[in-house]
Amino acid sequence: MLVGLLLTLAGPLPAAADEDEAAAWLERLGPALNMTSYRGVFVYARGESVHSMQIAHRYNDGVVEERLVLQDGGSGEIVRKGVNVVCVLPETGRVKLDQVIPSGPFAEAFTSQLMPVSRWYRAEMKGEDRVAGYDVVSVALSAKDPFRYSHRLWLEKSSGLLVKSHVRNAEGEVLEQFQFTSLHIGEDIPDSEFEIRTQGREISRTLDEPISTASVVQRMNGWQLGWRPEGFVPAATPRSGKGQAVAFSDGLAAFSVFVEPAGPVTMPTGASLIGATTVYMHQVKEGEDTFLITVVGELPPQTARQVAESVRIEDSLALGVDES
Repeated sequence: MLVGLLLTLAGPLPAAADEDEAAAWLERLGPALNMTSYRGVFVYARGESVHSMQIAHRYNDGVVEERLVLQDGGSGEIVRKGVNVVCVLPETGRVKLDQVIPSGPFAEAFTSQLMPVSRWYRAEMKGEDRVAGYDVVSVALSAKDPFRYSHRLWLEKSSGLLVKSHVRNAEGEVLEQFQFTSLHIGEDIPDSEFEIRTQGREISRTLDEPISTASVVQRMNGWQLGWRPEGFVPAATPRSGKGQAVAFSDGLAAFSVFVEPAGPVTMPTGASLIGATTVYMHQVKEGEDTFLITVVGELPPQTARQVAESVRIEDSLALGVDES
């Protein structure tokens, strides 16, 4: 028995201990994203689209301050101070937050906290590495069901800061990736680094606080969502023009559901993919009225389809259908 114990201790790390170590690193991730001061340049690739951005981030008197500046294409920047965000659009083209801010855990800088993910992902340590000159540990998060993607995270050893990430499908193909190419952690960053410098059209918004399930139900005025993958809970909801929208997150991935009356122009239905982001459009008829259901998020196409096709229209008037 003693020999067996010694062999066990000398052998590979037991699965339970490996998961515990990975979970401990994940617990550091959320606070590190908000409370670590750093500056650097990162590259973010989604499908054939590649963006390079400069970032300065600090935690000042309990308030997160952040400035991101596009390094390619038209100039543009995003400045965040607490819950207030200003996006400056470039002189040519258009920048949307979700086109330049990585999905997955890096986007957690714009939310409140990283939710427990162990029920939906299997965590496993994948050794050590170096990224942008810093020693890092690598954690794999494998999806436990076919309704979500898997993730691979690289965390800086001293701070727990996320410095690299992959989003992968069931076949292991990398769909999206983000990585710092230069990074300085723990520096004192002057106030001037968080001032808007780009000339262009400014769009301001206030970040939503996390919302309750009851609030989501209230926002589904005139329709119901019949199914969503387990583990996806209400999240900050995007603005919707003519219709209604709700959003959900499992702590790593997020998706939004938009419901609106169909316009005079027939929209193509089905799925389109950009990296790990699926846009699935589906039309529903209720009596004489037609509604467009759009699901957008880091979901496999078949999951987005199930979500979209589960929407049921209950009251077309509540959804703003013009009966005149």
